[in-house]
Amino acid sequence: MNLESFVSESSNSPLSYRDAGVDIDAGDALVERIKPLAKRTLRPEVISGIGGFAALVEIGKRFVEPVLVSGTDGVGTKLKLAFELNRHNSVGIDLVAMSVNDILVQGAEPLFFLDYFACGHLDVETASSVIGGIAQGCEESGCALIGGETAEMPGMYPDGEYDLAGFAVGVAEKSKLINGKSIVAGDVVIGLASSGPHSNGYSLIRKIVERSGLSWDSPFPAEDYPGQSLGDVLMRPTALYVKPILSLMNSVTVKGMAHITGGGLVDNVPRVLPEGLQAEIHSSQWQRPAVFNWLKTIGQVEEDEMHRVFNCGIGFVVIVSADEQQSTLTHLAQYDVKASPIGVIKLRQLNQPATVVL
Repeated sequence: MNLESFVSESSNSPLSYRDAGVDIDAGDALVERIKPLAKRTLRPEVISGIGGFAALVEIGKRFVEPVLVSGTDGVGTKLKLAFELNRHNSVGIDLVAMSVNDILVQGAEPLFFLDYFACGHLDVETASSVIGGIAQGCEESGCALIGGETAEMPGMYPDGEYDLAGFAVGVAEKSKLINGKSIVAGDVVIGLASSGPHSNGYSLIRKIVERSGLSWDSPFPAEDYPGQSLGDVLMRPTALYVKPILSLMNSVTVKGMAHITGGGLVDNVPRVLPEGLQAEIHSSQWQRPAVFNWLKTIGQVEEDEMHRVFNCGIGFVVIVSADEQQSTLTHLAQYDVKASPIGVIKLRQLNQPATVVL
């Protein structure tokens, strides 16, 4: 049968993209909702943003030798909680925080952010909530949301689920890049409090919650979180450290920084230490939030494993000289950032780990 005969004998109606599961009109409606959210985040460097094939950003003239610093990340299985609880705004904040906190470690000021939102069926309300959170995270970080991609792919994702990825680009003066090379024995490690587990360890968290027998709307079993459910506590978005840290860099000499993500203090602090040095961290120097104690107890998680999987209450680390410890703490307090001296840099002996948590 030739093509013409097949068409003439077929009783089926004409097919459209909507019949295949892709709604172009919904995509257009989402773009229109996003535009005012993105507009709130614009910086002077943005020449053109959402709506074109690409966004344009100039670096500006305040840098003599500008260096672009980029980072990309996702939210991981914390998305599973968003699906179950039907709460989608906070994971947008998580997405931004995971990237901008990373580039901040190098001393970079975030310039712009782009997101990738992929789903099987585009629900405009859900996507708007997610991207609203992304815009909020950008606004709180002084970072422009200049574009992204929404991909509707029928059959690729279960109904009601989606995936998120994003990347941030920042800029730093080449002479002011922070790389840890000036760190020496005797320097101090300042820990900045986390808001909770942030966006790491959620595969283990979900198994612990399953073992507990509690539902997501059960009251959290600790007095530290009055009136909050288990879902409320575990959905807290990742803390954004950009503004207090950028201000701190103008006040003291920051020698090194680390964003405490997957791998915890044990694996992330060594990434900024020169050869031959060790960070000795004392867990008694900060109060571990109750959520981590609950996870440890219910999951019977070993202490070493806790520090490899979770941030355990420290979401970001700054390393400064001992004589700038107090000025660092005072400056961060002005931004209502809870910070503590949690360790010291020491000479590393042969076969010793680069970070020990005591």
